[in-house]
Amino acid sequence: MNVEFVYEKTCPNIEAARSQLLKAFAESEITPRWQEWEVSSPDAPAHVHGYGSPTILINGHDVSGDLSERNDYCCRVYSHDAHANKGVPALADIVQALRAAQKKTENKENTSNWRINGAMLPAVGVAFLPKLACPACWPAYAGLFSSLGIGFFDYTPFLLPLTIGFLFIALAALVYRAPQRYGYRPFLLGLLAAAVLLIGKFQYDSDPAMYAGLGILVLASLWNTWPKPRSSGAPCAACES
Repeated sequence: MNVEFVYEKTCPNIEAARSQLLKAFAESEITPRWQEWEVSSPDAPAHVHGYGSPTILINGHDVSGDLSERNDYCCRVYSHDAHANKGVPALADIVQALRAAQKKTENKENTSNWRINGAMLPAVGVAFLPKLACPACWPAYAGLFSSLGIGFFDYTPFLLPLTIGFLFIALAALVYRAPQRYGYRPFLLGLLAAAVLLIGKFQYDSDPAMYAGLGILVLASLWNTWPKPRSSGAPCAACES
């Protein structure tokens, strides 16, 4: 979520608008965080030019509706409750915009979580493939594969590199955007799981060790994508400067 506070330095409604924005964050139960732009500053980006002061943008959209005619250096007047300060956006408008943006962000995160968890499925599937170490068992495997419409071949030489390759993809998913989740702890747990799985399956041919490795890998993936609790602390000074 990208929240921007646009103002002109001589506007008398700046502090009231900041206070209104803080109230909206509190009512929405979202940690206060935003970027401020003074419209006459050379550092102000082009997309904030033309907005009256003060204006609150969430993901680039004006919380009170985009204006067809705008003026950088004009104090803005809002049309809402006659008993409210019309020099600041309505609290209800800010809250509605914050909640809508938060819901959209959460939906994107859920989609991303499904993709991250899905990255470990090939590794799990390949890990369950048996090693064809006994030639006497090949006729049985050939019959099984034929019943599935698959031609039989001895895939044992490719099983280890395939498993390592798919585990690498699963571990890469645990590293992806790790600082924004739970850091690199899920990755380290996944690395342990990969080691247990590989050693158990290919070194000792131990099913319990292999299942333990798979279980730890699933646990690491779920930990990595588990929603983080929202912080309810007071806003930092940097959020208001």
